[in-house]
Amino acid sequence: MTTNLSLSPASGSAPKPPGRSPRSRWHLGVNAIVAVWLTLFAAVGSAHHFLPHAFWLLVHVLLLGAVTNAIVIWSGHFAASVLRLPEANRGAPAALRLVCLNAGAVGVIGGMLFERWYVVLAGACLVAAAVTAHAAWLVRLMRRALPGRFSMTVRYYVAASALLPVGAALGVVMARGDLAGDLSERLRVAHETINLLGWVGLTVAGTLITLWPTMLRTRVADGAERAGRTALPVLLAGLGAAVTGTLLGPPPLAAPGMVAYAAGLVVAGRPWLREARAKSPRSFAAWSVAAGCGWLAGSLAVLAGILVSTTSWITVGERISLLTAPLAAGWIAQVLLGALSFLVPVVLGGGPTAVRAATASLELAWPARLAVTNAALLLCVLPVPSTVRVACSVLLLVMLLFFLVLLVQTVVRGMRDRRRAAQGDSVPAAAPAEDPARPHRVLGGVALGLAVVMLAVAGGAAADVRSLPILERSAAANADGATVTPTGRTTTVTVTIRGMRFSPSSVDVPAGNRLVITLHNSGTDTHDLVLETGARTDRLSPGHTGTLDAGVVGRDLDGWCSMVGHRQMGMTFTVEVTGTASNSRTNSGGTVHDHSGRGTSTATKDTAAEAFDPMAEPAAGFTARNAQLPPATGGSGHQVHKKTLTVKEVTREVAPGVRQKLWTFDGTAPGPLLRGRVGDTFEITLVNDGSIGHSVDFHAGSLAPKRPMRTIKPGESLTYRFTATRSGIWMYHCSTMPMSLHIANGMFGAVIIDPPKLRTVDREYVLVQSEFYLGRQGGTADAAKVNAKDYDMVAFNGYANQYDHDPLTARTGERVRIWVLAAGPNESSAFHVVGGQFDTVFREGAYDLGGGGAGSPSGGAQVLDLAPASGGFVELSFPQTGDYPFVTHIMSDAERGAHGVFRVR
Repeated sequence: MTTNLSLSPASGSAPKPPGRSPRSRWHLGVNAIVAVWLTLFAAVGSAHHFLPHAFWLLVHVLLLGAVTNAIVIWSGHFAASVLRLPEANRGAPAALRLVCLNAGAVGVIGGMLFERWYVVLAGACLVAAAVTAHAAWLVRLMRRALPGRFSMTVRYYVAASALLPVGAALGVVMARGDLAGDLSERLRVAHETINLLGWVGLTVAGTLITLWPTMLRTRVADGAERAGRTALPVLLAGLGAAVTGTLLGPPPLAAPGMVAYAAGLVVAGRPWLREARAKSPRSFAAWSVAAGCGWLAGSLAVLAGILVSTTSWITVGERISLLTAPLAAGWIAQVLLGALSFLVPVVLGGGPTAVRAATASLELAWPARLAVTNAALLLCVLPVPSTVRVACSVLLLVMLLFFLVLLVQTVVRGMRDRRRAAQGDSVPAAAPAEDPARPHRVLGGVALGLAVVMLAVAGGAAADVRSLPILERSAAANADGATVTPTGRTTTVTVTIRGMRFSPSSVDVPAGNRLVITLHNSGTDTHDLVLETGARTDRLSPGHTGTLDAGVVGRDLDGWCSMVGHRQMGMTFTVEVTGTASNSRTNSGGTVHDHSGRGTSTATKDTAAEAFDPMAEPAAGFTARNAQLPPATGGSGHQVHKKTLTVKEVTREVAPGVRQKLWTFDGTAPGPLLRGRVGDTFEITLVNDGSIGHSVDFHAGSLAPKRPMRTIKPGESLTYRFTATRSGIWMYHCSTMPMSLHIANGMFGAVIIDPPKLRTVDREYVLVQSEFYLGRQGGTADAAKVNAKDYDMVAFNGYANQYDHDPLTARTGERVRIWVLAAGPNESSAFHVVGGQFDTVFREGAYDLGGGGAGSPSGGAQVLDLAPASGGFVELSFPQTGDYPFVTHIMSDAERGAHGVFRVR
């Protein structure tokens, strides 16, 4: 006896008159929401190259939009059915939950598209509220109902609904950003685990206990209810262990939880296998659900392998993206479309004949469609040429659109026939058709589907002839420039884009091997990879993956990102040949999978300029130079400031991996900051512990330069005494010739003399900009470059991009003052805070804006422009939390290291 899911009138009841019942009208209306989201998903898939966050958008339109609506709609229907209660999931409360859910989904997606975190937060709260209200309604149903054979399935729905708000909260935290270390990857894995395996997985598992045998038109297997009750706590325990391990430990700690979850599915699924053996699937609905479950099983196995085989969550984050298509399209989408194919004809109603006609319409050519969908998806996840992957993606999109067309056609035809019947008109009888599940029709349809996929593969391969093995020898000529004997082996390398850098940035390939590069874009911009031979990937949006087949390689090759300006910003790549075919790490034939490429080339880099990478990260534990400015010494009257400056020659890191031997005041470049007020006296003792002559020139003092600014030999000292008579930020520097070289090699600093009645602010920072003319690693500045003004790097406070890695801080509403000095020796500064506006500008001893009333009261400024050796300060308040970059708006200099961040809380 088949399970009664209340999908048809109870036996013995009077037949309903023709026309749409309230149940049919309700389901047609709410399932139209699902169809709209699926249509939007198809539209996003068609236009994803032109949309921001396209990969994220595809996933969330499908899962948050279509799937979440389907779960809320149909879990209520099935809950009422198994509890043998009137279907109460209609009317104003249910409609309000759906309105709240869809408003929240639109808010989340719109907030991400327009980068408005508070909109994402509001949308997530609406989604969580709608699902929580749905769970509360399910609990009330359970309390009203008498114990039933399959009432445990409702517990699956309640547990799933309790998990979604947790997953949504993790998503909101990720959308907020500003996550240190690998926390973003941990949260992402936990978010996907809870939402995919919890919210969707538990719902599917609970539904299939009764829906699967109904699809097969067979009895529920003995022990199915016991298996369902046993599986639920196992599934929940596995989810809990996996999420806990993800958040608190290394990847292997999360693997047992995934295995436990898979074990729970095995417990729940054993009766399903017995039911399938009793009566094999013979419809699109059943085979689509079965194929989806197969993709889930394979994905869980791969995921467990990823977790066990790596200790880095960043690596897990890179690899787990490969499972998005199998889980979203292979599992969830196929289960959804299969369920809709079975359920929509039933809710349309009209009697057995009408249901069979609607089912036949939705299952048109189903063997071919299933074959196309699953074969094309399999090729999409395999390392095939990008043009083949594009062709297969188009086939998947066509299959979805084909289903939507069939769905609309079926609904329209069913409504038309019922309207005719209600008016007393005759309804054309459907022509008898041959059973589509007969073996020869199924096999013929599968063969047709596979043939379509093979045509797509052939077309994709023809569009990328480098992928054809017969042209491998021709590719060898392109990649070698001379004759090289192919070895028959393939070196496969995975390269990831992080920020504006390829990682690894170079790979080793045995001479004669074919090179295939899988490029994954984990950055936030569009990128590609082009080799000098002309081989290239497609341009990849964030989150996308492409393949480059370089052919047989016989010489070193250079590569780069071809997007405008990206190569100049350091997005370069090198292929290095490391010997002959006999050096290969394999015995004979086969494929070499090399994922151990180096992050940087081992070639000797004699100059620091070659080692400078604007996108490089400093070592763990890096702390930027303290830019916070201490207040001037208190007390009334004029102060005397005594300071000894000792010339020291020190080797310091000035950028990640870049070291220079600097000439410094007191071991730092810039030298120590001095601060006082107008009328204060400074008594400076200069001690030369260097190896050559040095001197010092204080711009803050006004006096004859001959004696106090003279050059002193190593081991000598002098006293420099001056009184500050005017306010401003003043440069001091070594004035020994060649002065440009001494300043370029670190001999400069700042003296701040406060203007009278300088108001108190909440935070005060000082930034000294200078440029570097890098010499050899560990050596001094290149004098020829200094003379030619050919600088390599620009920095604030002596280290490139240091405040990107260790941001300056502030709070919303605080008044922040930033003193800036352009130390040069040759280049000016145009200081700017991205997202900020200056309401006060003080430059070279006078207010340009604010302060003493200069400028318009409603005026503002965007840049503090400073020539070499000039300075001033700006003031602003930050209106919102977030990261506010600061730069010199001489943008080439900002891209060479004059860049930092204010982190505002």
